[in-house]
Amino acid sequence: MTKHTAERLLAVGEADAVAFGQMFIANPDLPRRLRSDASLNEPRPEMFYHPGAEGYTDYPALA
Repeated sequence: MTKHTAERLLAVGEADAVAFGQMFIANPDLPRRLRSDASLNEPRPEMFYHPGAEGYTDYPALA
C-alpha cells in the first residue's frame, strides 16, 4: 500500500480504511511522513520475526 494507492481507494469509495503493515514497522512515524511527503525507510523483511530489537526498533525517525 502506498500513500497514492490509499488516497485513490478512499477517494473512489473502494475502501473504508487502509492498512500499511510493513511500512509501519519500518516507519514508526508513518503518519507524519505521509502528511509531509517525506521519504520512507525501506522495510527489511529478512529481519521480520527475528529475535531481538533489530529490524523493529532501529529504523531512523524523521529529524
